[in-house]
Order: sequence, then C-alpha cells, then structure tokens
Amino acid sequence: MKIINPFLFQLKSILVGILLFQIQIGFSQEEKTSTLYKTIMSKDSLLFDIGFNTCDIKQFENLYTEDFEFYHDKDSVSDKARFLKTFKSGICSPTRKYNYRRELISGSTEIYPLFKNGILYGAIQMGTHRFYETSAGNPEQAGSFAKFTHLWLLKNKEWKLARSLSYNHQMTSSTAGLSDLFDNDQVTEKWLKENNVSALGIGIISDGKLKQIKTFGNLKRNVPAPYNTIWNVASLTKPVTAIVALKLVSQGKWNLDEPLDQYWIDPDIAKNPNHKLLTTRIILSHQTGFPNWRDFNESKKLDFKFKPGTQYQYSGEGFEYLRKALEKKFHKTLDQLASELVLVPLKMNDSQFIWNDKIDLSRYAVNYDKDGNAYDPTKNKTASAADDFLTTVEDYGRFLSSVMNSEGLSKKVFDDMISHQVQTKKNKYFGLGFEIYDLGNENYALSHSGADKGVQTIVFMLPKTKQGLIIFTNVDDGYKVYENIVVHYLGENGRKIVDIETK
Repeated sequence: MKIINPFLFQLKSILVGILLFQIQIGFSQEEKTSTLYKTIMSKDSLLFDIGFNTCDIKQFENLYTEDFEFYHDKDSVSDKARFLKTFKSGICSPTRKYNYRRELISGSTEIYPLFKNGILYGAIQMGTHRFYETSAGNPEQAGSFAKFTHLWLLKNKEWKLARSLSYNHQMTSSTAGLSDLFDNDQVTEKWLKENNVSALGIGIISDGKLKQIKTFGNLKRNVPAPYNTIWNVASLTKPVTAIVALKLVSQGKWNLDEPLDQYWIDPDIAKNPNHKLLTTRIILSHQTGFPNWRDFNESKKLDFKFKPGTQYQYSGEGFEYLRKALEKKFHKTLDQLASELVLVPLKMNDSQFIWNDKIDLSRYAVNYDKDGNAYDPTKNKTASAADDFLTTVEDYGRFLSSVMNSEGLSKKVFDDMISHQVQTKKNKYFGLGFEIYDLGNENYALSHSGADKGVQTIVFMLPKTKQGLIIFTNVDDGYKVYENIVVHYLGENGRKIVDIETK
C-alpha cells in the first residue's frame, strides 16, 4: 500500500483548489490601479518590508489570523504560534550571524478577489520573491527565489493573512511551465522584463563550433539588441589573457613555472621574499596570495595575504602582474600580443581591450543597475589583463571553440589547463585560466564568469561532448537568469553544474 504524506496531500489539495478557482474566474486578476490591489500590496509591504526585513514581530502578530497556517516546501507546516517562535529564535534571534531581506520580484504579483453572494470576503495574492543575506563586514549576497501564494481574508473590516504557501525554492529565478522559453521570442522577452534584465545574449556551441546566436531585449530604451551587440564582459577578459600566455608556452617562448621576478617585481612587494614564488601557473590558478584588487586594502598597496601556492584566492591583481611580466619580456603591450595570438587569427574583429573610436557605439549594450539606472561605461585607455574586455557573442564563441579544440595549444599545455590545480569547493576546481566542474564519468566543464557594475556574464565548455554556452547580460543581477539557460541548453550536464554551484 502506498503511504500518503498528509502534509503533501493537504498542500496539493490547496493548490488544486486555487487552480480551479482561477479557472472559474477566468484569470480575472485585479488591475494595479484598483483599490483592492493597492490594499493587498500595502499589507504585503507591512508584512515583509517592515515585519520580515526589520524583524518587527508585531507585524506578523497583527496581520495573521488566529488560525493562520504556513506551508513551506522545505520545512513542513506551521501554525501561528510555531511560526512566530521559529521566527524569533531563528532569523531574528539577537545572536544571529546573518541579516535577511526579502524583495518582491517586480511584475510577478497577481491578485484575485474572492466573493460570496457578490460580497468581497478575501483575496488571493500570488508572486515570486527573492531573499538576500548579509553578515558582518561582508556585502549582501543573493539567496533563493521562491513562489508564494497568500490567502487574505477580510475580517471585521480588517485584512488578515490566513494561509501562506512558500514553494519552488530555487537559487535562481524559475520558469517552470515556460517550455518554449528561448524558442519563443515573446515569452522570453516577457520573462526578461519580469526579471528586469535589459538585454541578453546567448551563444550555443555544438560539435565544437558556434552554431547559434540569440539576443533579446534592448541596448537602451526602445533600441533592440542586435545579434552583434558589443558587450563589456568584465572578468571574461581573464581567459583571453590566459590563452595568450598558454599559447606562448606552447610555442616555447614562455615557461609556466619560471619565476616572474626576472621580468617584473611590483615595488610594493619588492622586499617580500614571497615574490620569488610567483609563476604563471600560480597566477592562472589564482594562488598568488594577492587580494582581488589592492584598492580594497586601506593602504592601496599590493601585499600577500598568504604564501603563494598554498591556497586559492581569486585575484585580478595576479593577472595584472602577469600582464606586466609579459609586456616586459616581449616589449609589446597585452593588446598587441592578444591581437597577434588570438584576435586576428580567430577574426575577432569586434573585440578589443581598449575603449577608442573603433567601437561602434550604436551596438554597445548600456549597463544598468537592478533598478534600471544606467552606469557610465568604463573607458580603459590601456589594456587590463583582468577586466573590461569588449566583445560580441560571435567573437567570444569563436574564441571558446578554439580553446575547446585546443587550437594553438600543445597537448601538454592543454592537459595542464584542464588539470585540477586547486580545489575551490566540492567537485569544483581551478585549472589554468578556467574553473573546472567535475561532472562524473570523466566528464567535466570548463567555465568562467564576469561581474561588474551592470555586467553579469558566464561561459561553459564541455570538451568531451563538444558543447558550449555563452550568456551575456547588461544588468547588476543578470545572474538570476543563468540557471534556466544552463539547464535548457546543457540538459543533464547543466543540472549537474547548477547542483554543484548551489549545494
């Protein structure tokens, strides 16, 4: 006999009831200008913007009915007393290490009135929200998305929350039920608008070649993004720099394990003997001991946080150190070396390290914060090895295909590039210039991401299956669309990548 979980059965019954309700009323949700919509949204604000975000317990005590019930897909069922006790002793405990904030996803709210004999007695509110957490001395981190359904009842002329359902928790925005996402432009554009993502560029690699480019959204207001949109890809600059160095190693002109001090020593660390340990291998695997950027140090001087080669610490400073060594050795700037070894051979005609008059500004993706405010573009006058590379999906797709097919790289160098130089978390490592996801059965994915003001980008390569994926966005929190794209295009392997990243 099959045993039925009573909680799941009850939850399913409620959801089926809501679905039948929607069918009966023909999805006649309230307009945003209606009094009911504004009333429910004001209650939502009291409950979360004040109650949850500031740990004001009284808001929950006042807004919940006495028989309130909370259904959570990860934490069973709570009545009013249990919910308040858990809330006080958990995320609002005086000894808590983290502070939490809830944000309602713009455009996700739906509100439906409930009538009995023509008299309004309640309302159903449905939507999606995201949770964020902060800890002492650390910036706010984005947490999970979740869908919610609230049953509000009008009791003695006061609105009270009687039932709350929280479900479908995901680390990134879910699009369950949108089976034609990315294949139907209207559906995709609507989804992007709901997630406040201005523009999205996708490149699909199969059989080791870039086979498809898709762009959605706008470069700026009412200007659709063309297939050859020019993007600032932030730290996706680093893989290009890495391949410049690895091609020089393959040609016998550079050595992975040669100390760099014979070419370059930063004056800030000249007296520290640790500088003698810096090599290209150490830098490309982010084991230099440097912070990400020296500007985060109050003295604004470069220093070591640990002995090079002993642990992992992501560092843009390391790549800049390598740039200066390469430039001293070859008497050429990084952009000249990259042009000779990567950009020109691969016909990456829309890619460059420096902001100049060659950029077609009519194709540039303006960068935005999560509220839709535009940032001024970063206009580098000299090449950075770590940041602000300008490129298109097509150009970067050619680059990734070349890397995946080991073009210009010796077998020894390619094997070094994909080897586990240092572990960063379970089933995730840094190789040389790329992160490595261990997918099991000797399968793996190479990856790198980029994040700056108004930039969120990420790429994947699966050399065993000759697949690849490029995702470019031009907004601060563009990462929230990653999961659906990765799973959609990379299937089971994409799900494994998401699981490694989120568990």
